[in-house]
Amino acid sequence: MEEKAIDRPMTFVATGDSFITRRLPSRDADSFVGVSNLIRQADVRFTNLEVTLESAEGTPSALSGGTWAVASPDVLQDIQAYGFNMIAWANNHTLDYLYSGLQATARYLDRYGFLHAGVGHNLAEASAVKYLETVAGRVAIIAATSTFHEFWLAGEQRPDMKGRPGINSLRYQATHTLSAPRLEQLKAIAETVGINAKKNLARLEGFSPASDSNVFEFGDYRFMAGEKEGRSTVPHEGDLLRMLARIEEAKGQADYVLVSIHAHEMDGEAKEKPAEFLKTFARRCIDQGAHAVIGHGPHIVRGIELYKNRPIFYSLGNFIFQNDTVSRLPADFYEKYGMGHYDHISAVLDKRSNHDTKGLGADPRVWSSVIPYWTMHNGELTELVLHPIQIGYGQPRHRRGWPELTERVDILEELQRLSAPFGTIIDIVGNEGRVRIPH
Repeated sequence: MEEKAIDRPMTFVATGDSFITRRLPSRDADSFVGVSNLIRQADVRFTNLEVTLESAEGTPSALSGGTWAVASPDVLQDIQAYGFNMIAWANNHTLDYLYSGLQATARYLDRYGFLHAGVGHNLAEASAVKYLETVAGRVAIIAATSTFHEFWLAGEQRPDMKGRPGINSLRYQATHTLSAPRLEQLKAIAETVGINAKKNLARLEGFSPASDSNVFEFGDYRFMAGEKEGRSTVPHEGDLLRMLARIEEAKGQADYVLVSIHAHEMDGEAKEKPAEFLKTFARRCIDQGAHAVIGHGPHIVRGIELYKNRPIFYSLGNFIFQNDTVSRLPADFYEKYGMGHYDHISAVLDKRSNHDTKGLGADPRVWSSVIPYWTMHNGELTELVLHPIQIGYGQPRHRRGWPELTERVDILEELQRLSAPFGTIIDIVGNEGRVRIPH
């Protein structure tokens, strides 16, 4: 008797950011074949696309995600060649080329037949669940980002007003706690320098709502009195409830539910540690019924948590990373570095990185990662294997950025260290990491 789809194991593979700006030099190279063969073994094959795709349709925004991320739409041929069948693209580059760039990217993703999530012409579309049909069952994906400029938020439609194109957001609220005497000092400073003058006037004139009486605002920052000083973050309640509602919807329509979250936010100055609100959010998603949370954004790997025996990847780092080979940048970028109309792109990129001696190009953590391959059966995690990759650290910027499998156990050892605080044990067997699954 033929096995029912729900009784079959489901296999998943996921990567972090695909910041692709060049075409693959060869599909015959061992580096490409090894990675592609690994990806294609899985039923569900996920990546985060972190570039705008357009052929001069887009208008550069006054604000970007750092680099105005743009690539020719034909790079999607190479994303297809790797074998991906599920894409998130809600991130801090989605509106680098405004609504016209967003619309062009959506059009090309559709043209190439990709299932994609996290962005739309209004909030309902941006937050919509997307479904992948596989021989092993049906899989849902919901995608969001916590890192964005405010005007990138998708807007909710009304009966009398259409919605706004943009990203599915996960906002958060940060509160800084000070002792009562130090808070009084801060209030005195605010009064002296007038940092809240504009905000106070807006409230007086009815353009801004009143604030929480227990909170003191110092410019854009919230402070409260308390014994334990520090900073805490919590997910925005409305955004969290919307995401949980989508998970609940997806549970009834699919065998497995995945959540993608693009998040640069960190714990203090420790880029390798996720912010408090991200941990809260990821666990709430699992509580609601998600089978995995896939994080990306900071361009480095973060730890893995098995929460209720379901994986939370707080960041899978980079998969393809070619932010220094964008073909063009707006005048704003040149002006930022004191350069002008007749300077060329190579020169301004050299100036930003001080000839690759600072920034992302000089950080070896940016140029290594892992590809997790995991199996679930009847909703339960049965195996999770980590395959280390390197992406070309030390190579010239026009050659680095493509992934290849590696035998470097130091990549796995670092992930062991980052995952240990979550109680996750990773055994290194040969050139693989094997996560111990609780029974």
